[in-house]
Amino acid sequence: MGIGELDREAHVPEATSAGAAPRTLAEALRARDDEGLAALLRARPDLLSPVPNDLTQLATRAGTRGSVVRALERLDRFALQTAEALAVAPDPAPYPVLLALLAGDEGDPAIEAALPGAVALLREQALVWGEDDRLRLVRTARELLAPSAQHPSPTGLGPTVAEATAGMSPGRVQEIIAAAGLPATHDPVSAVAALTELFTDRARMGALLDEASPEALSVLDRLVWGPPYGEVTANPAPPVRWLRDRGLLLPVSARTMVLPREVALHLRGGRAHRAPEPVAPVVEVAREYRPQVVDSAAAGQAYTALATVEELLKSWDQGGPQVLRAGGMSVRDLKRTAAALDVTEQVAAFWLELCFGAGLLASDGEADERYAPTPAYDEWLDLPPAERWARLVAPWLTATRAPGLVGGQDAKGRTLAVLGPDLDRGAAPEVRHRVLELLATLPPGAAADPGTVFARLRWERPPRGAAQPVPPRAPQAAARTDETTGTGTGTRPEVHDDLRSRLARWTLAEAELLGLTGRGALASPARALLNLPLAEASTPTDHGGRVELSVAAGRAATLLAPLLPEAVDHVLLQADLTAVAPGPLRRPLADALAVLADVESKGGATVYRFTPGSVRRALDSGRSASDLHDFLAAHSRTPVPQPLAYLIDDVARRHGHLRVGAASAYVRCDDDAVLGEILADRRSAALGLRRLAPTVLAAQTDPASLLDGLRSMGYAPAAESAEGDVLVTRADAYRTPARTAPAPVPEGPPVPDTTLLGAAVKAIRAGDRAATAVRKEPAAPVASAGGLPRTSAAETLATVQAAAMTGTAVWIGYVNAEGAASQRVIAPVRVEGGFVTGYDHTADEVRTYPLHRITGVAELADDQV
Repeated sequence: MGIGELDREAHVPEATSAGAAPRTLAEALRARDDEGLAALLRARPDLLSPVPNDLTQLATRAGTRGSVVRALERLDRFALQTAEALAVAPDPAPYPVLLALLAGDEGDPAIEAALPGAVALLREQALVWGEDDRLRLVRTARELLAPSAQHPSPTGLGPTVAEATAGMSPGRVQEIIAAAGLPATHDPVSAVAALTELFTDRARMGALLDEASPEALSVLDRLVWGPPYGEVTANPAPPVRWLRDRGLLLPVSARTMVLPREVALHLRGGRAHRAPEPVAPVVEVAREYRPQVVDSAAAGQAYTALATVEELLKSWDQGGPQVLRAGGMSVRDLKRTAAALDVTEQVAAFWLELCFGAGLLASDGEADERYAPTPAYDEWLDLPPAERWARLVAPWLTATRAPGLVGGQDAKGRTLAVLGPDLDRGAAPEVRHRVLELLATLPPGAAADPGTVFARLRWERPPRGAAQPVPPRAPQAAARTDETTGTGTGTRPEVHDDLRSRLARWTLAEAELLGLTGRGALASPARALLNLPLAEASTPTDHGGRVELSVAAGRAATLLAPLLPEAVDHVLLQADLTAVAPGPLRRPLADALAVLADVESKGGATVYRFTPGSVRRALDSGRSASDLHDFLAAHSRTPVPQPLAYLIDDVARRHGHLRVGAASAYVRCDDDAVLGEILADRRSAALGLRRLAPTVLAAQTDPASLLDGLRSMGYAPAAESAEGDVLVTRADAYRTPARTAPAPVPEGPPVPDTTLLGAAVKAIRAGDRAATAVRKEPAAPVASAGGLPRTSAAETLATVQAAAMTGTAVWIGYVNAEGAASQRVIAPVRVEGGFVTGYDHTADEVRTYPLHRITGVAELADDQV
């Protein structure tokens, strides 16, 4: 038989090829096709780190505690309820038993319709294996989900009768079955079996409970939905004694009783859960708008987002706040930033994190480390508005940093600072995508009810430790222990403030700030960003089928561009020293006007005010008075007002009349009377001025402080260099070195792509063929270590030479240069120079092995060759 036939035979072992039921999880995985294995690895990517050698190792890894916990955390509520029901069912459990635990005695069509899908999902993720008549929950999952005194089950059930009576004296067991009206037995095992049979027989159990008093039934009602444990006094009340004597309550300790699982299931009507949820909650519509209204509102907010980012980073052109020693920005600086932007501190933290995530803001890395814009910010400013918006929302969608955590505390009680460490949450990108996808399931223009969005997310990924939802008017257990009746504590309310719920709440707010939503409804550019249809609502698309995020962001920018206001190239000058911009200004005009005037108010039209300080700032940047007159005349639709012309000329006339340099600092002026006036002014005392010459004053302060001091006294000095030239200062002079945007910190390994999955499945299959291939027993067995064949060097050489001549495959043991041992199935084609070259079925490629590293060789069985 050739290599191809051997490959096909080894693909499926004998036990599974004959159609026999799998005896282990490894056999169940071995019976899957390649698509089934790929689905498992896609759903549980942690199983690929590293790629398992064979299916036995894959099954072992799939049953480890850490991997099972991660898999359980990613189940939806009904799939998790199905696994919890299997954990309290007999092992193995037939499908009808599982259905009865979820649907109860009366049945539930919704559960009957949803259960096959839930079981298939658990099978796909290797949490459940076996045929429908013998469903088995992975042992680790059963240990995690089965009820115990230390770890109560979400089902609220207690131990079985057999578990609760373990260690009980045989005499006491006989007393219980006698009180329950059962005949005596010869051993405690059969007694416990008889008691269990009684509690699971609906008719006989009903007759027994008919004898109970209303007070005893009230005690059972308080324990039936959990917790099943209750405390009793040393001398319990008659109803509790009646229940205890008949085994309806069994002792756990001297003062604690437990309701057996079989009794609770009878009282519940066979249900393992109080409120099964087979169907996901529907996202409801809160309000509906015309899609054009939603797009316009979102575009307006997108433009505001661009203006806010630009205003924030422009204010840090000369360097922003200092970086804390532990990283991040101080609370005081955050308050200042929020006041400058006229927003709350939480919103200011969002804008800062958005700039940081987009790579527009970083620390400068100097000794006195500060935050400042990066060179990427200047490139961002040169882009069209729609593309600038896309450069913000695309990183936000994939960022793992959660600005909503700012102001909270970490596990050590330290306050979380904006731009600081410990703000990464791996679930953030997934929650953002999912929230937007849920909004996209509604018709265009429909705003979702946030409460239903949060409920849907909690169903899709139940919070860890959340109790079962309580239906309306359900009886509640007592809040405190009642020593008279022996009731236990009540059921805890479901937790709604888990991390995923908070991330979803922040996502809705941040999407509105960014213009992805308008009035709570998803806008058309956001649908394009998610690669969703624009005309009609649709179900969420498969993540694997998405286009590149950069391509989707480009499509979103194309849709947003026509909705943004068009930039204008003119202003309207007014006589009160103000200028009105009737819309967003084009980039060169906006930059020049921001230097020449101060922003007084924002809105549909921005108002700029000209002041002596703003005009001096423009002169400091290297412009002359005539340049400013020409600039205003060229960009104003109205004549330049006379007061504004006078202001420019007056400031220009005094600008540079004084010269400040470094002595420590000095002031020089051709008019000695002006220097005398400065010396006579009391406000100059702090500058430490003294006259060195009729036209020169020396100062005891640095040039920057001297400039600020003279300007505060009403003068307009100009700084000069060591050569005596006037220094020109520009607003965008300071930038950090080139910085890359922070990389997301994912939660666990990323989902593998199709190429990686195909290669991994191929490698696992090849390794499994080598591990499960049937070998021919040697005539004289030699002890082997670690399962590897052991033969002499001569026998090894003779066997591989014979295999090369006959074209058959052999099983070898091999130890690599690092000392790692492995077993392989190879088909030798050439043996020479101390090496054997052949097709390695384990690696699925041609390889060469040194003969001295082969521990031994064995022929395959006759049916394998």
